Amino acid sequence: MYVLSPIARALYEAFLMFWVVLWPLVLGFTLSGVIQALVSKRAMARTLGGDNLKCYSLAALLGAASSSCSYAAVALARSIFRKGASFTSSMVFEIASTNLVLELGLILLFFLGWQFALAEWLGGIIMIVVLIFLMRLSLSKKLILEARSQAEKGILGRMEGHAEMDMSLKNQGPFWQKVLTKDALTSVSHFFVMDWSSVLFDLVLGFLIAGALTVFVPHSFWQAFFLKDNPTLSFIEGPFVGPAVAILSFVCSIGNIPLAAVLWAGGISFGGVVSFIFADLIVLPILDIYRKYYGWKTMFYILGTFYLTMVCAGFVVEIIFSSLGLVPTERTIGILEEGFKWNYTSFLNIIFIFIAGILVWRFFKTGGMSMFGMMNKKNHEM
Repeated sequence: MYVLSPIARALYEAFLMFWVVLWPLVLGFTLSGVIQALVSKRAMARTLGGDNLKCYSLAALLGAASSSCSYAAVALARSIFRKGASFTSSMVFEIASTNLVLELGLILLFFLGWQFALAEWLGGIIMIVVLIFLMRLSLSKKLILEARSQAEKGILGRMEGHAEMDMSLKNQGPFWQKVLTKDALTSVSHFFVMDWSSVLFDLVLGFLIAGALTVFVPHSFWQAFFLKDNPTLSFIEGPFVGPAVAILSFVCSIGNIPLAAVLWAGGISFGGVVSFIFADLIVLPILDIYRKYYGWKTMFYILGTFYLTMVCAGFVVEIIFSSLGLVPTERTIGILEEGFKWNYTSFLNIIFIFIAGILVWRFFKTGGMSMFGMMNKKNHEM
């Protein structure tokens, strides 16, 4: 009983954290599905072939309109790179598709507060600017040729089938005319289910780990680890340590948000939390995918440049927010303090579970499982 009680508590707290972000997740993925239905991936690749400000801006906008799954973002970045996009544009797209997407902002807004949502979007833009600067200084043509040669060597990676799937609407016409059709509902439902399937493992793992950490790791450990008693050292340490913790956590995509909440409650600096969230693109499993996609040299190059951009963005965000007095002072996880309640969150969850049910029903009715099987087959081909 002594063992079961803490485990049950950890599971309960994991459920509470999931419950508070359920409806924003459904809303975010639904809107993401609508946007993906309107944008062709092949047309996307054609517009990102240059190394100039216009291409980088378009890459950021298209990334922000795509899925928030880190694995899907990495696979799609390779896909558009193979189809003609420049390497830098592909990496900009990758960062934007995991840091500037709507669903991530909604989860941060309802889970940690508007300051974190704003910091994530501002920091994502800062990261893109820093990354472009670093790559224009250091990226060699030789490395690009090696990366492209490796990228052409067949299908590799966890989400390759997802990246190759293109169910964008082919009919022309005004926005509402394209969206308010049965074909649009089908397309959105397929993107919705595929995006959920791509993040579900990391999402569940993230909440389970976060629940376990809140129960089994005392606050005194986190406070000592993050040098909470020394604000100056904590400010310096946070943006460097945040990505390092993320790399070793194995959790990415939206699944690292509950872990970020635990770290924030434990005493990590504001910039450290932001850089931790950014680092979902350099966790160990994704680094291994970079190795397969582009080779060892490019993998280490991506790790180095991404890590520097994440650290820089963490520092810049904290300096800006501190100077404006916007850094939150509350370090508790609200839902864990209050417990489960029948409030507006619960009623919104019920409404959006119904919406999700309609989309899942449409997915199965229109042969989504056959496409899902083909996608899994591609994912396992080496």
